[in-house]
Amino acid sequence: MEGLREENQRLKRAVEELSILNEIGLAISSTLGVEKITELIVKKCTKHIRAEQGAIWLLTEEDKITPLKTFVRIMNSTFSGVPYHFGMSLTGWMLKNQEPLLINELAKDERFKGIEKESEKIKSLLAVPLKLKNKMIGVLCLFNKKEGSDFTPDDQRLLSIIATQSAQTIENARLYEEERKLLVLEEDLRVARHIQQSLLPKIDPVVEGMEITGFSIPAKQVGGDYYDFIQIDDNHLGLAIADVSGKGTPAALLMANLQACLRGQAVINRSVKDTVANANFMLSRFMDTGKFITLFYGILDIKDKTFTYTNAGHDFPILLHPGGDLRTLEKGGLILGISDRSKYEEETVQLKPGDLLLLYTDGITEATNEKEEMYEKERLLQLLKDNLRLSAQNLSRKIVDSVIDFQGTYPQEDDITLVLMKT
Repeated sequence: MEGLREENQRLKRAVEELSILNEIGLAISSTLGVEKITELIVKKCTKHIRAEQGAIWLLTEEDKITPLKTFVRIMNSTFSGVPYHFGMSLTGWMLKNQEPLLINELAKDERFKGIEKESEKIKSLLAVPLKLKNKMIGVLCLFNKKEGSDFTPDDQRLLSIIATQSAQTIENARLYEEERKLLVLEEDLRVARHIQQSLLPKIDPVVEGMEITGFSIPAKQVGGDYYDFIQIDDNHLGLAIADVSGKGTPAALLMANLQACLRGQAVINRSVKDTVANANFMLSRFMDTGKFITLFYGILDIKDKTFTYTNAGHDFPILLHPGGDLRTLEKGGLILGISDRSKYEEETVQLKPGDLLLLYTDGITEATNEKEEMYEKERLLQLLKDNLRLSAQNLSRKIVDSVIDFQGTYPQEDDITLVLMKT
């Protein structure tokens, strides 16, 4: 008779467990959100195993000690939550051992000595790893069995089965969310690239007796290089080129702010040095520490064929004369963003027939190939000297093609931007 009673109890428990697993299986398959899935798992486990509280820690790929997210559902208002350091210690133990942990007298457990005060409201716990193809992706844990009773081996077995059933669902949900975020990001970048490209000059300026052109290829979907042609009046044309620190969307946003500041100052201020100083003053007020911009800005006097410029820490533009003589345009001051009180010097150069002026960013001279060799300025100078007779547009295309050919299969690491003027 006693044996029959025990068998009936065993069968009853088995039916209850199957019912619990079926209920959890239906619940977690009904939604794709990681937070909703983990919330349901915690809720069902605390209810059926009769625990005061449950938690799931999901781990990052980069640092298995740092939880990506922790989902805690308090089932008893007297329980104030899982202390942070205890949660970290528990997660660390699980990472090291990757096996179920059942403790009914935590205060006496030698494995968690030193955090008794922090964890004094936790009397007992049951934790199992969430594993997927022998890789631990998280921890499922219950705290304090209700009515002061102990967690049992049957509780551990049931929670382990639930963890096995839940791990793949949680991982699928996480991958789905990551894919969805990636698609949104890609669309944002596509729009950002379109906006950024619309900020660059759409056509080259038409100046009698001169050729002026610009070109830019971002290393990513959006970049931090900037060039511009600013029509100040019928006889004055502003030329600018800049390189914003960093890459991607943050650099592109800073580039857009630079353009707004520079254009606003250029049309109301004929002084090159004051225009750059004022733009620097405004930009420095909101630029993050460690961010900076190199800028070269000059004004072409179309009638007198003079060019007045200032250089804010940018790569020195090259002024090449027909006979092969050259000079670099270095007069200026500090890069933008270092100090809002920076002052700048300016210089005026006389342009002569046949002169070539090249403004460029370091994406050209620092382009790297498979041998980790850089393109360097000497190669650029030789290309210019060998092709002085080409039109501005053809020469700019030749420069870009030369850089791309030099890189070979090595990925483009920086934006490639230039402005070229021929008289």
